[in-house]
Amino acid sequence: MLPAQRQSHGRTRRRRAHDSLKPFKLTICPLSGMPKQHHRTCKESGYVRPGLRISVPKLGIGVSND
Repeated sequence: MLPAQRQSHGRTRRRRAHDSLKPFKLTICPLSGMPKQHHRTCKESGYVRPGLRISVPKLGIGVSND
């Protein structure tokens, strides 16, 4: 079944106004001092939040570079 009338360009654009991508926020890792994405693991130290550090040697996350 077809709609009764076409949707106008203005109405379509108003609906799509919220579809744009937003820049992600960067925070500073308290352990390494490097910028990291919010709620993500720090690549250098493996820090996520207080009391939680992740170590993934295969990906180089939370492993010393020595």
